[in-house]
Amino acid sequence: MALVGLVVLAVYTGAGLGGLVVLQWIVADPPPLWIVLVTFAVGIPMGGYVAYRFGTARLIGRLEARRLARTEVPELHRRLARLTARMDVREPRVLAADLTAPNALSIGGPRRGAIVFDYRLLRSLTIDELEGVLAHELAHMEGRDTLINTIVLTTIRTIVGIVFVLLFPIVLFLAGIDRGAAWMAGTPGRRRYGLTTLFHRGLTAVLGAVLSLFTLAFLAWARRREFVVDNRAAEVTGDPASLARALVKIHRASKPRRRLLSVLYIEDEGDSPVKRWFSSHPPLEKRIERLLEKEERNAAHRHVRLLRR
Repeated sequence: MALVGLVVLAVYTGAGLGGLVVLQWIVADPPPLWIVLVTFAVGIPMGGYVAYRFGTARLIGRLEARRLARTEVPELHRRLARLTARMDVREPRVLAADLTAPNALSIGGPRRGAIVFDYRLLRSLTIDELEGVLAHELAHMEGRDTLINTIVLTTIRTIVGIVFVLLFPIVLFLAGIDRGAAWMAGTPGRRRYGLTTLFHRGLTAVLGAVLSLFTLAFLAWARRREFVVDNRAAEVTGDPASLARALVKIHRASKPRRRLLSVLYIEDEGDSPVKRWFSSHPPLEKRIERLLEKEERNAAHRHVRLLRR
């Protein structure tokens, strides 16, 4: 067992040294810093865009969504055409699927996209409320929110991948020490906490802290975007109250554990600030309040116009 332990340590150490040699060869003659920055600035968005383009069709296929023909929901298609004429977005495909909760989501961007409704949502909302949800999802597409989300995820994965590659030789060396020592101690199959575990936990804690700050900033941006999207939807429909009613109905009917795919993700945050920080959507009450305030302003403007006549 001692001999096997020495062999294991030698193999892992050799692999780790080999990894260090490869890294040294890569960084021996590094390109100028501006080339590295330009490569990342161009490569990450391009990678995100490729994932975004291919991910759209893959997600639609995974949802097993079917297209809603114009003859099937003519009024919904009529209102869709009216909304897209007012917005900088082409008319997307309208699909129906089982999203496990009455909700809706937008996939793709302003030129090639799709909006997916849950079957239950189509049955539970009025046509005016459906138009509000439709305008909300179109506003997401108009703002290219899906593309931005994909680029952010691609950036996070790239950073984690680079850190893993840089530290992989150290991980191999520490794993060799742990497994070799286990063989020398006569307990090769026994699970034990060693240097690899400690290093992995420390690295996870550091990366988690850095990525948490990045995630918090992104989620704060996403919450602000929801207010912008709600406002845009109310503007193009001229009916903020219908969107507010739709949000309330979706909130009451949704099950929190089954809404992972929804862009229109409505949740009751309660009074916990931690939940609010890590939420991609602002509290429902604030969204409703802003929509109703806009409805009151619209009603006041209509009243003024009637008086002027």
